[in-house]
Amino acid sequence: MHHLGVVHRTVDRADPAAVEALSRFGVATVHEAMGRLGLMRPYIRPVYEGARLCGTAVTVLLQPGDNWMLHVAAEQVREGDVVVAGCTTESEDGFFGELLATSLRARGARGLVIDGGCRDVDDLRRMDFPVFSRAVNAKGTVKATLGSVNVPVVVANALVNPGDVIVADADGVVVVPAARAAEVAEASARREAAEEGKRERFRAGELGLDMYAMRGPLAELGLTYVDRIRGTR
Repeated sequence: MHHLGVVHRTVDRADPAAVEALSRFGVATVHEAMGRLGLMRPYIRPVYEGARLCGTAVTVLLQPGDNWMLHVAAEQVREGDVVVAGCTTESEDGFFGELLATSLRARGARGLVIDGGCRDVDDLRRMDFPVFSRAVNAKGTVKATLGSVNVPVVVANALVNPGDVIVADADGVVVVPAARAAEVAEASARREAAEEGKRERFRAGELGLDMYAMRGPLAELGLTYVDRIRGTR
């Protein structure tokens, strides 16, 4: 249930050491290590190539076409936070641009994830202020309707609680619950170590068919190999 018109000033953020540990891994690794959970829908994309971020969530519930609550949220941002904004209904208006990015950066924000539109992309690229959004849209917004800050929000089908860890890169955006941050960082490290071993075997020419013992199950399902196809004249 969404509560409108409320700003929660106290946020239990994930442990900074766990956030730092998670920042070393890509979204795909974190998602797999967490049990294939936490991914936002793939329509949330970086607004410029090379954008990536990792930080703790300050959440915002916006009203369509209204960015008032992003200004309210800026006051609640601390060093290392990521602003994560959902909307009460679908909206692709340009909620966010270079001026708000300048404000958020001054507060220590590491970026923005928004289930809505963003504009001033060239400026954001020059600033290297990472934004992951539903759309790029020059259409402006008003400041007329209350939403909320630091409440649980659903952003692109993912539940985000204030203080959760947000990891975003070219592969998408994943949400790690604050209480699981250290555990997921450790699982990510184990997964990456295992993948490096497989990578070396692939480089050496070994096939996944053999590495993953696939031949038996394939044969049981009836996969057959044919050396020559007999043509007809």
